Amino acid sequence: MFKIGVCRKSSTLKTCWRAICGSSALTLALAAPSLAQTAPPVSIGGGVRTSFVHTEPDGGDGTDAFQLDSVRLYVSGTVTDKIKIMFNTEYDGAGNDVNVLDAAAQFGFSDKANIWVGRFLPPSDRANLYGPYYSHHWSVYTDGVQDGYPFIFQGRANGALYWGQFGKVKVSAGAFDGTTLTGDDTILGAGRVQVNFWDQEGGYYLNGTYYGDKNLLTLGAAGQVQGSDKSAYSVDFLLERKVPMGGAVSVEAEWAKYDHLGGYSASYGTDDGGYVLGAYLFPKTVGMGRFEVLGKFAKARFREGLLPADLNFDQKTTEVDLNYVIKQFNARVMIFYKDTRFTAVRTDFKQVGVGLQLQM
Repeated sequence: MFKIGVCRKSSTLKTCWRAICGSSALTLALAAPSLAQTAPPVSIGGGVRTSFVHTEPDGGDGTDAFQLDSVRLYVSGTVTDKIKIMFNTEYDGAGNDVNVLDAAAQFGFSDKANIWVGRFLPPSDRANLYGPYYSHHWSVYTDGVQDGYPFIFQGRANGALYWGQFGKVKVSAGAFDGTTLTGDDTILGAGRVQVNFWDQEGGYYLNGTYYGDKNLLTLGAAGQVQGSDKSAYSVDFLLERKVPMGGAVSVEAEWAKYDHLGGYSASYGTDDGGYVLGAYLFPKTVGMGRFEVLGKFAKARFREGLLPADLNFDQKTTEVDLNYVIKQFNARVMIFYKDTRFTAVRTDFKQVGVGLQLQM
């Protein structure tokens, strides 16, 4: 118990004030460690993706649009040294609304034993596990291949997950609510195995590139099933090699098939295809950042249309980017050109634009 002195009638006002301030400061200083112990640490961040896009459909008039593609708020907190909470939201520019992105309780007992419960990215392809903010190129999830697994919002699902890191091997498996994903109340099972032959990738979520911070040769395989007649599976690959003075060469590839589970169109039973992406990050710094050139080609096939008008067709997507990387995923500008062509049903179109991404 600490006592604060009382000013006597004979004391001057200045003497009283000094006594009160001094004793109050001492009390606060002694209480500070106790307050620090009771208040759990919280981390808050945010991100924004915005772009200008010119779209030119074959045989039609072109359109220009300034787009607020995404705004995200990231919140995470530590309950104990083994229990954490993750809560992230996103403003969706297309629907002009805010949705829950991640909301999960995370139990981390060791590198080999981690349990997540709530809403988050289920085991799936690398493209889903890095999301648009950590992808290597701008026009993600438009090729008919990347991240066609079913989801509630932005790749997320409600469920429970185990994941563990065993040296260079990472495994994950989970069970997820089927009703919110596909309308079928059967539980959806998901799993992924990943092998890093060179450097390791820590954590559960992944990156599309490490901008020369790692040497990677990684192979991953993922699958999801619901009941006996719905399945989706994919194989993905990432090679990234540092070059002298800080640049990097990257090659990313994936093949996927969505068999009555997920896919890019509800009008077709199966959707399968693959893509390959190559990039070179120049080592020389120009102004605030470095330039990078990137190219990607994808081909997807849509089969088993539900109606006679739903003819089989293929989609080919070619993208070329010129990126200016200021602070990796926290600050980058991406000039992009995309050419999308279809063999039937849909209209070919081209897009050119510039995208800006910032995170803190």
